[in-house]
Amino acid sequence: MSEKMFSEEQLRSFPEISADELIRYFTPTAADAAFVSPGGRSPVDRLGMLVQLCTLPWLGFVPDDVASAPPAAVARVAERLGVASAALRLYGKRDQTRSDHLGLIAKYLEWQTAPAGSQAMKELEQFLLDRAMEHDSPTLLFNLAREYLMAAKVIRPGALILAKMVGTARKAASDLTSQLVGHLLTAEVRADLERMLVVDAGLGMTRLEWLVSPARDASATSVKTAIDKLTWLRAIDAHQMDVSVLPNERRRFLAQVARRSTNQGLERRKERKFPILLAFVAQAAVDQLDEVVALFDQAVSARESRAKSKTDEALVERAKKGEARQLVMETILPVLADPSIPDDEVGGMLRERIGMQRLREITSDAWKPLPRDHGRLSELESSYTYLRQFTPNVLAAIDFQGGPGTAELMEAVAILKEMNRLGGRKVPAGAPTGFVPTKYADYLAKARKSGEDTAYRHFWELCVILCQRDGLRSGDVFVPGSRRYADPATYLYTPEQWAPRRSEYCRLVGKPPNAAEALEQGKEELHAALQELEQTLASAAPDDTGMVRLDEDEHLVVPPLSAEDVPAEAKALKDELAAMLPFAPIASLLIELDARTHFLDCFTHAGGRKLTTSVETKRNILAVLIAMSTNLGLARMSEACGVSYDVLAWTMEWYVREETLREANTVIVDHHYGLELAKVFGGGTMSSSDGQRFPVRGKTLSGRTMVIHGGQVLSTYTHVSDQWSTYGTKIIVPTAREAHYVLDDFLGNATDLPIAEHATDSHGATLINFALFDLVGKALTPRLRDLTRVTLVRDDTPTEIAKRYPHAGPLLGARWNEDLVAGCWPDLLRMAGSLKYGQATASLIVGKWSAASRQNTLAAALKEWGMLRRTVHLAKYLSDLAFRRKISRQLNKGESLHALRRDLHYAQQGTITRPHLEQQTEQAWCLTLLTNSVVARTTEYYSSAVLELRSQGREASDEILSHISPGHSDNINFFGVINVDVEAELAKLDTSGWRPLRPAQLRELGLTP
Repeated sequence: MSEKMFSEEQLRSFPEISADELIRYFTPTAADAAFVSPGGRSPVDRLGMLVQLCTLPWLGFVPDDVASAPPAAVARVAERLGVASAALRLYGKRDQTRSDHLGLIAKYLEWQTAPAGSQAMKELEQFLLDRAMEHDSPTLLFNLAREYLMAAKVIRPGALILAKMVGTARKAASDLTSQLVGHLLTAEVRADLERMLVVDAGLGMTRLEWLVSPARDASATSVKTAIDKLTWLRAIDAHQMDVSVLPNERRRFLAQVARRSTNQGLERRKERKFPILLAFVAQAAVDQLDEVVALFDQAVSARESRAKSKTDEALVERAKKGEARQLVMETILPVLADPSIPDDEVGGMLRERIGMQRLREITSDAWKPLPRDHGRLSELESSYTYLRQFTPNVLAAIDFQGGPGTAELMEAVAILKEMNRLGGRKVPAGAPTGFVPTKYADYLAKARKSGEDTAYRHFWELCVILCQRDGLRSGDVFVPGSRRYADPATYLYTPEQWAPRRSEYCRLVGKPPNAAEALEQGKEELHAALQELEQTLASAAPDDTGMVRLDEDEHLVVPPLSAEDVPAEAKALKDELAAMLPFAPIASLLIELDARTHFLDCFTHAGGRKLTTSVETKRNILAVLIAMSTNLGLARMSEACGVSYDVLAWTMEWYVREETLREANTVIVDHHYGLELAKVFGGGTMSSSDGQRFPVRGKTLSGRTMVIHGGQVLSTYTHVSDQWSTYGTKIIVPTAREAHYVLDDFLGNATDLPIAEHATDSHGATLINFALFDLVGKALTPRLRDLTRVTLVRDDTPTEIAKRYPHAGPLLGARWNEDLVAGCWPDLLRMAGSLKYGQATASLIVGKWSAASRQNTLAAALKEWGMLRRTVHLAKYLSDLAFRRKISRQLNKGESLHALRRDLHYAQQGTITRPHLEQQTEQAWCLTLLTNSVVARTTEYYSSAVLELRSQGREASDEILSHISPGHSDNINFFGVINVDVEAELAKLDTSGWRPLRPAQLRELGLTP
């Protein structure tokens, strides 16, 4: 592992401090002040010592340059001591003074040092080895080590020492992997794995290539091909290869290496290729099983959607005809209701008034009563032959099992499988029907009554297939051996696996292992937030339209958040700074940024070789990045930059992959995080996530047709920090619930950003997410709509709560079930730990527990804890206008970057043409990398421009600068000929590696130097 990816200077200095951290850590108690103020100690030493005392719990270490502590923190501490803040500049002229003071402070706070060979370092080594078996990302391991040391109250050693320990842990994890799976690699298994790398005559490719080629659509052919792959994997007993001795994350990492490596690359690994291929086939057996079920779901759902659309069209036509009938009824009813008209004259009068021609037209079409589903199942029956092309194969290949309440459905599935096997045409007389939804029951009753055996078979089989599909989505029906469709309880650590991890996890996230303490902690937070809300409501007048208040009927009124008061100077300053920025082509921007960050070093060869430093290789990688992010594609990029298509395609295959893109993006985000101006934008402690739609062309499993977007689209779900950098990107189906994916990249954050708080809009907020964010030691702070309809909870009777909170109490509409939470607290921690340590994917947990139709006790307890956390959040949200603005400002940053991405992704009208999820994910990460490059480069030159203005005596305060966005492309050219000439572009930089700002006279003319 390269140690240069960790900046010793950056990690040994003071970061930006947030308002919450300022209050939490730099509010010394009387005992703290007394500790640093014994007789004879100078004011300078007392101030410096108290700054160190407050810093240690905040950072886990104390930077050598104590005088560089955040001025706001120093001022707060100095005021407590009655000492001038400027005195800190005189502190610690001798290193020994600072060290001696730190030793006293560590003893006072009960912290310890960790010299080499100490018990604390041995425990850290074991911790890192355990985590290295779960995560291979060195940055993530480094951050976990920092969290571990702070939780254990151990003063953090130097960054380079930690980096070396991470590298040692990763190597040890690789060696341990080979030892753990050695017993599985018999001669027969090795032969099967070797044959995977040989071209199969029938397929025209190797079995490895065949297996990693995903389906492009959910057609009957795709389903049957997926079943063929599953059958082949089972033939080599891949589904029985137990690699559970390896952590889930380790297995996923090795499988990913096999997918992205070539045959030659794997062959060069010699003996080390066998654990890789073993992990791949074991995971492929699960993935292929999931793919068969997913394709089955999508193929059935597509036909159901088609039936729904046709039924809706028929209902529209029926409504048109019904209008004509209604007009006739308005003529008929008054005549029938008039008793003065003799009965024998009614018929003639109506025929005269309506007209025979009109009557014939209305009665020409039979007007039959509609079934309860308006005929949708009848319309779906027209697709019966198509569905029969693959549903029997799926039922034969997959072992579907049911949970409680699904006995009749599973019996029906077994009967249908047997009918398919024997070629039976008639449904047995005793076949169950209790599982059939009420809206479809009339179809079966009518067919049975009329003796139409074929119709009954069709409708009964369709009901079995549809109910089975719905059961898979909710978790009522599951597939043993699957990951996505397994019994939801199997996603978590077992109690035996969790027991040795529980104490360590509770220290990491700051949660009590004891349920009673956790409940008390939660109720304290609840009442603190409710007290703030009570004060807000009590102080608001009923006629104050700008405040959160209660109206005359005691109903909560939440006024829209007014537009943020952005100083006029901010816009003027932004325009002036943007005009000073040097104008550069997109290729020049990337070349210049690489000269400062070396992000291109992250693009390693898929065969395991490190990237050569040749100018040509860098040029080719940059061309591919630009081609993918701007949506030009390799063919058009070849024409634009003069590099052959074959060379670009080869570079794309061997160097540009999701893992290398993620690593390069991390380098750029970390570089941006270290810029002084970035700290003005935000402390890096908050982020937000949101989806963005992009049009797609052709067949793809990730796309859906959405009328509101004018055709087929997919979504990119991005995580953006308060510094405008994007640290997470995921491709999701646009109709999927965004809330399922909020935690994925948040927990997988491998950057230096110390994200502790996350904002979403209403689409990303669910009770499950509120609970899980809190249980992993973070905070979900969404912006919710329709707040007056959100249920808030209380922990006492309405009468007692109303006495304590006369204004806020009546808003608390439900009693919090703390007994349920207390009974499930150990399992709630186990679930959160499974996510934190990579045992399960967050989107799977959130999706299953959110959609479960049979609410098991754990799911109910999770939602109950989420109710408490949502109430705490909303009480604070309603009572703190600054908090609301902070959330809104963060979400606006994410939406602002949507516009920048659309500007960059301009070619082919922004339409994505790559069909496979893996390819789309790579393209999304290319766009994210380019977006972050623009943001980082703009921030750098903004900093230079601000320094120039200040050197001229101009005022450019941080308060004004905080309103300026670096997320724009005004000074970037990404059109026309793209000349990727690395050496020529580097030659344009000055001796410090920068371009000169644009002179004032040229800016006035709109010219660039």
